[in-house]
Amino acid sequence: MANSIRFFNRISQNLRNISTSSPKNDAWLSKIFVRKIEPTKESHSRMLSDKEIVYALQTHNFRADSKNNYLKNVKNVLDWINTQEDLSSSVNLVGSWTVNVGDQDQALHLWKFVGGFDKIDSYNEITANSVEFQKLLLDQGKLVRSRHLQYLLAFSYWPQIVAREPKNIYEIRSYALKPGTMIEWGNNWARAINHRKNNDEPFAGFFSQIGRLYNVHHIWCYEDLLKRKETRESAWRSPGWDECVAYTVPLIREMHCRIMVPTEFSPTQ
Repeated sequence: MANSIRFFNRISQNLRNISTSSPKNDAWLSKIFVRKIEPTKESHSRMLSDKEIVYALQTHNFRADSKNNYLKNVKNVLDWINTQEDLSSSVNLVGSWTVNVGDQDQALHLWKFVGGFDKIDSYNEITANSVEFQKLLLDQGKLVRSRHLQYLLAFSYWPQIVAREPKNIYEIRSYALKPGTMIEWGNNWARAINHRKNNDEPFAGFFSQIGRLYNVHHIWCYEDLLKRKETRESAWRSPGWDECVAYTVPLIREMHCRIMVPTEFSPTQ
């Protein structure tokens, strides 16, 4: 009984020590708990993105025996869009990849709509009324197991998207955040990107608008896996990077990464 009393007394003393911790200890605790976000009358998208450009991320899981035919189909879709005067100036393929490490038999295609959702509405109307496009879509349906589409906005603090020359690999790191934490994520990554933007690896950073919500995608570009390893180790040696990671980890519900290789028709290689 006496031992039990002493045990609970030690627990109480430890709790008192935490509640009256020094500023240094408070800084350590702030890395564990999500910091409070102030209310705002502006939408998160307006606070995090400053461009009237919407991106569409297509994720296709193709049949294992149909990769070549599937990629030919996507190339035909791209060629059709490029021949449409009403679409070619506002709808552009940014990147096209197949997954090498991660979800196998998967392809990702990133499209840019200059003019926002108004252009997406026009695109949907034109493609819905095109017999040729609908035939391409029907053929594609026979080659895939599942498809998913997300509309995304680019984080304003990420470097501008620039097409890369061959030969590179790409890593897409996808995060499912806790609802209500997008501003906190953006505030921390606006600082974190400074530790890595001097290198060539930041390609694009997005957050979802339609589709799976509170999703973030960071796309990085590397020469190869060894260069990826060296670059990430270098970031950890940069003062302040560890704090940015510590602040953002509590915001995440789920995360995963995939290593991708560009298709032959991808604008960025």
